Amino acid sequence: MNTRVVEKVIEQLQSLPYDLQRQVLEFTRALALSVPRGVAGRQVLQFAGAIPRSDIELMKEAIEKGNDWRKASFESAGE
Repeated sequence: MNTRVVEKVIEQLQSLPYDLQRQVLEFTRALALSVPRGVAGRQVLQFAGAIPRSDIELMKEAIEKGNDWRKASFESAGE
């Protein structure tokens, strides 16, 4: 992050009325959401096959079943 740019943005932002400051905030949030996240598939291809098939099946079953452990954890925390 370029701190000089941030300083300039803040300087400009401070001179704006509240409603325009809110618009700037909403715009920056929208920009942040539009930035691609993660890594390219080529970068993780080296890990293909690293997880045993049996472990993948267990993970798949757990996902399909749902997160019962989280629900149980929250319920026991409330006791």
